[in-house]
Amino acid sequence: MPLPELKGGEWMDWLSLIPFVIVIGLSIWLKKILPGLVLGLLVGGLLVEFSVLGGTQKTVDYIVTTLSDANNIKIIAFLYLFGGLIGMMQISGGIKGFSEWIGDKIDSQRGLLSLVWLTLPFTFMMPMFRIMMIGPVVKSLMKDMSISKRKVGFTMDVSTSSVIVLLPVATAFVGFMVSLVESGVQKYNIGMDPYQIFLLSILFNFFAIVMLVIGLIRTFWSSSEKERSKKQTDEENNGHDYHRAGIEKELSTVKSQPWNLIVPLFLLLGLTLFLLWQDGVANGADTFFEAFSEGDATFVMLLGVFVTLILTFVFYMIRRQSMEESIYHFYDGGNQLMQAIILLILVWALSLVTEDLGFSQFINATLGSFLPGFTIPAIVFILGAIVSYFIGSSWGTWGIIMPLGMALAVSTGASIPLTVGAVFASGSFGAMTSPLGDTTITTASILEMPLVDYARYKLKICAVGAGIAVAIYLAVGFFFV
Repeated sequence: MPLPELKGGEWMDWLSLIPFVIVIGLSIWLKKILPGLVLGLLVGGLLVEFSVLGGTQKTVDYIVTTLSDANNIKIIAFLYLFGGLIGMMQISGGIKGFSEWIGDKIDSQRGLLSLVWLTLPFTFMMPMFRIMMIGPVVKSLMKDMSISKRKVGFTMDVSTSSVIVLLPVATAFVGFMVSLVESGVQKYNIGMDPYQIFLLSILFNFFAIVMLVIGLIRTFWSSSEKERSKKQTDEENNGHDYHRAGIEKELSTVKSQPWNLIVPLFLLLGLTLFLLWQDGVANGADTFFEAFSEGDATFVMLLGVFVTLILTFVFYMIRRQSMEESIYHFYDGGNQLMQAIILLILVWALSLVTEDLGFSQFINATLGSFLPGFTIPAIVFILGAIVSYFIGSSWGTWGIIMPLGMALAVSTGASIPLTVGAVFASGSFGAMTSPLGDTTITTASILEMPLVDYARYKLKICAVGAGIAVAIYLAVGFFFV
C-alpha cells in the first residue's frame, strides 16, 4: 500500500533524499557505485509502494519505463556500438600498428610529451581507449629517457580527462551528458534545447579548462622533476584484470595495421559532424553553427557510429581481416561498456523514483528558499567534486548531482548552462584525481607507479585548479543571476 503522507507532502519530500544518501554512502564505503544505485533504487521503490512485493514491482517498473524511452535506447545503442567499434580496431591491429608507427618518431623528452598531446585527434573519443592506446607506447619510449613517470602520467591524464569532456561530438561522454540535461529540461519544462544547453555548459566547465591550461604549462614550461630512485610496484593497488588475460594475450599477437585505426576514426568524426549539420539544416537551421544546435545529436551519434561500423567492416574484409575475429571482438568491445550502460539505466530510473518521492519540491522548499542564486554553481561544483573523489566515477557523479543541480538552478534562478557546466566540472575533478578512477588506476598500472602516491601527486595540483574554478564560478555566477 502507498506510504501515507504528512501535511503538505513533507514526509514524502524528506524521503526523496534517502535514495541519494544510500547511493553516495554505499559508494564511498564499498568504493563501487553500482551496488549503491541498485539498493538506492530498490529502497526508493519500497518508499513509493510500501510493501515488499509492491515496492519490488515498482522498482522494476521504473527500469522498464526507462528502457521504454526512445532517447534512452538511442544512447544505450550508441554506447554498445561504439565499444564494438573499438573492439574491432583492437583485433585488426589498428591500435597496435598506430602505436608502433608513431613511437619510431620520438627521440627526446619534449618529443615524448608532445606525442601525448598530438595523439588527441586519433584517441579523443573515450578516456580508457586513449590511455590504453598511448600508454604502452609512452612507457616503451621512457626507458631510455631520464624523465619523471609522474610527470608523464599527469600529462597523459590531464590531456585526457580535461579535453575529452570539453568536446561536443563523437565521444563516449556526449550522449550520456546530453541525456542527463534532457531529463532535467523535460522535468522542469525549461524552454531551451538540451544540446544547446550542453554546448553552452562546455564554456562553463571551468575546472577542465583551468586544468588544461595548468597541464600545458607543466608539460612544456615547468622545471624537471626527479624520478624516484627505487622502483615501486603495488599489485593490490594497481590491480590486474585476470578475467581478460586471454584476450589481452591474443591482442598482443595481432599484426600491426595503423590504417585499421586511422580510417575508422576519421570516418566516425567526419560522418558525425556532417550528419549533425545535415540534420540541423533539415530542422530549419539557417547558419552553420545554428545547424549544430538544431540537430538531433542523440540520433546523429547513433547513426554515425552505425554507418561507420558497416563501412569499417567492409574495409576490414577488403584487407582480409578475419570475419569471425571481427564479429567476436565487436561483441567483446560492446560488452566492455555494459557497466556504463547499466549504470546509466539505473541513474535514469533513480531520477524517476526520487521525483515521485518529491525531490524537486523538497529542493524548492529548503535549499532553494535561502541560497543566493549566484552561489549555486560553486556549491554544486564543490559537492560534486567531493562525491566524485570518493566514488571515482564521473558518470556516476553526473547522474547523482545533475538532478540536484537542475533543481537548485530552477528554484533560485541561477543560470542553467552555468550550473550544468559546474556539474560536469565536478565529475571531471573525480576522474582526474580519485585513486578509484579508471584513468588514474590504468595510468599508474601501465607506467608502474604506486597508485596512492600517484593519486596524491595529482591531487595537490588539481586542488589548485579546483580552487581557481570555485572562484570563477562565484564571480561568473554573480553576473549571470
